[in-house]
Amino acid sequence: MPVTELSKFKQEFNTLNFVIKESKNILLFAHSRPDGDTAGSVLALKEYIQSLEKNVDIACFDQIPPYLNLFSQEKFIAPDELKLDSYNLIIAADSVERGFNKISGSLKENQVIAILDHHPDITLRGDINIIDAAYSSVCEIVYDFFIFNKIPINRKIATAILMGILADTGSFQHSNTTPKVMEIASSLMKKGAPLSKIVHQSFSNKNISTLKLWGKAFEKAKINPSNGMIASVLTQKDLSECNAGTEDIAQVSGILNTVPGTKFALVLSEREGGIIKGSLRSEEYKGVDVSKIAAQFGGGGHKLASGFEIRGKIVETENGWEIV
Repeated sequence: MPVTELSKFKQEFNTLNFVIKESKNILLFAHSRPDGDTAGSVLALKEYIQSLEKNVDIACFDQIPPYLNLFSQEKFIAPDELKLDSYNLIIAADSVERGFNKISGSLKENQVIAILDHHPDITLRGDINIIDAAYSSVCEIVYDFFIFNKIPINRKIATAILMGILADTGSFQHSNTTPKVMEIASSLMKKGAPLSKIVHQSFSNKNISTLKLWGKAFEKAKINPSNGMIASVLTQKDLSECNAGTEDIAQVSGILNTVPGTKFALVLSEREGGIIKGSLRSEEYKGVDVSKIAAQFGGGGHKLASGFEIRGKIVETENGWEIV
């Protein structure tokens, strides 16, 4: 890809690479309940930063998902276990308002903060801001950063970046799969990224507990003919009965969104601490901007993939499921 195509963030890409090279201690920050995109972004950046013989850590309020352990044995460190003021540069990658917002206010003025994101509703800002909803994923941003700065991409970096792109494009099934994304994927495969293994591990390799939980979600699913919504709920009891974790919920809304005759999917799932997470999915041809729905509940995201969190508990009534 010609460098001229990457000119939109020419100054930011230059500045970020300069600060990386000038910093001794660097912290990478992944969002809470990390997925393939935030994990892939920080893993790729860490591989590069380590090659420069810098001190680099990855912080996250949650550990890397078990299904990604095949590709990395990296351990994420809880922020309260780190001396945050010891880092010269902090790079927050993806959905920065899901975790990074909790520590950003405590950082010092002499610390450089870089924010890499592709969510359109991000309000947090740092010293270096590379934020663009036109990107399929933050891993696509990281790829452009590497190409612009002529940074060599080895097999480990290629695998991490492709992992994130596959995660946020739904294995090339979502409408954010552009020709550029396919060109990037081809380039990464040429550098050794195992596409089929990533797809199998991330999307196809499901244990019995996951399938049981999906079965409960599909059994409860109902279609509202007035607005084309297909919705389902998963409670803490459901997770316990299936011996499943919250990471097993991730693909449910995307699968429900494939049901013929529906315009968008909503999955409400109970989380710890009295939180209910809403996950919304749609497709371009369906003409529904789910980010507007999420915004009504204090959430946000992309027009085809958004979410929100509210407090409450899901209870079953004679008229269906309600939040109390």
